[in-house]
Amino acid sequence: MKLSQFKFDLPEELIASHPAKNRDESRLLVVNRKTGSIEHKIFKDIIEYFDDKDVFVFNDTKVFPARLYGNKEKTGATIEVFLLRELNEEFHLWDVLVDPARKIRIGNKLYFGEDDSMVAEVIDNTTSRGRTLRFLYDGQAENFRKALYALGETPIPKYLNRAEEADDKERYQTIFARHEGAVVAPAAGLHFSRELLKRMEIKGIDFAYITLHSGLGNYRDIDVEDLTKHKMDSEQLQITGEAAMQVNRAKDAGRRVCAVGTSVMRAIETVVSTDGHLKTNEGWTNKFIFPPYDFGIAGSMVTNFHLPQSTLLMMTAAFGGYDRIMDIYDMAVKEKYRFGTYGDAMLII
Repeated sequence: MKLSQFKFDLPEELIASHPAKNRDESRLLVVNRKTGSIEHKIFKDIIEYFDDKDVFVFNDTKVFPARLYGNKEKTGATIEVFLLRELNEEFHLWDVLVDPARKIRIGNKLYFGEDDSMVAEVIDNTTSRGRTLRFLYDGQAENFRKALYALGETPIPKYLNRAEEADDKERYQTIFARHEGAVVAPAAGLHFSRELLKRMEIKGIDFAYITLHSGLGNYRDIDVEDLTKHKMDSEQLQITGEAAMQVNRAKDAGRRVCAVGTSVMRAIETVVSTDGHLKTNEGWTNKFIFPPYDFGIAGSMVTNFHLPQSTLLMMTAAFGGYDRIMDIYDMAVKEKYRFGTYGDAMLII
């Protein structure tokens, strides 16, 4: 497959800049791979397609306030610092992206907060945009993290073309977020409300939770035409024995397993056994899924409408079938479905 095969015309006004008023009232397009049928629903109607002992697999990662704005020493230039991951808790070392990168060199100091209460020093250049910062903080790690996060903003995607708003703190987070570490929200999970989960629970549907700390790799432009040459960024994952048992029990009983989002699908396909069972795992994945691909665990998938030439669209096409998904995307544009993190959803069964 080639990068150019995932290009389509997406009017800018169809990229959702804000979430739907209620989580479970986004639009839902339902695709049946066996019959080819397509239905237009509201997201909370998803419960109609699942029964007792079916399993939904959710990503319970929690987004932290990763976007900070600091000032460079001497010049006072405003620098955006995007926290990616903590490298060392004791010495307050963080892997970050900086923008504009050309202004930041090893040895530079950055000041954060209205009173410059937080100071960081650049100690390494890891990539053209990446840096390692050492925050100069004298105190306990827990207090440092609180102070750092108090300065941060919700890292809503840049393509939304707007600043953080008060609503984003809640809405750019799933209601089941538990384990902190993501800088990108698992978008498909944002559609689930407490009311919907309760209705699903009453119906007997089971929930399994895995953790994959989604990074910025999903938004990084692919710069090669041949997709086999693209390398995904590594992301940390954890699949517990309990989650594996729930999924495997459902598969063995012939029940439906639904992956909620591309992050869940990538995680479970990273650790699927040769006999089609989910294994426990605590590690990292840089798995890149694009057509053609044989999926081993989930028989259904919830996902948002993704942007052109994105790795998320490629995985969706691998699961739903390239020709079918690209035709559906053309139709979704005509039907004015909303695209992106805060957009509408698709259920592929």
